[in-house]
Amino acid sequence: MNERVEKALNDQIEKEASSSQFYLGMASWAEGQGLSGTSQFLYSHSDEERFHMLKLVKFVNERGGIAKIPGLQAPPEKFKSLPNVFKLLLEHELRVTESINNLVYVCLQEKDYTTHNFIQWYVSEQLEEEALARTIVDKINMIGEDKAGLYLFDRDLENSTIQSSVVNDGGTGA
Repeated sequence: MNERVEKALNDQIEKEASSSQFYLGMASWAEGQGLSGTSQFLYSHSDEERFHMLKLVKFVNERGGIAKIPGLQAPPEKFKSLPNVFKLLLEHELRVTESINNLVYVCLQEKDYTTHNFIQWYVSEQLEEEALARTIVDKINMIGEDKAGLYLFDRDLENSTIQSSVVNDGGTGA
């Protein structure tokens, strides 16, 4: 595997692992605030980011590189508010998109079209992640600081999370 591409992939492994931890910290905070829908959504999002990391680890190893499993910094334990959580989530997703785009650029510079092809999955995934984060931020901005509105938002998020997990696991609940 090309050294520069391997380094870029290992950098992305660290970003995906850090994303998982960041969302896990948010989920724990939300759960402590009684925001069960938000915590459920963020726990699921944390798992998804870990899956993204594992997919990269396996790819690097399968291509003859050495995937480096990073040590991680602890995520924040406290957040200002529910709107702040999702504002931070959107900002984070934008940074991940930038990182994925840089990875694509490295692949093209190094003429590693196999890795470029593999990374296209991440490009598509990031489009979805950003769209979801923007939609949530837009909804929270409409609600403002209205406690009843935030309660209903959390409940709606819980219901949508439950529905998406049923679709994702074929209804097995596993």
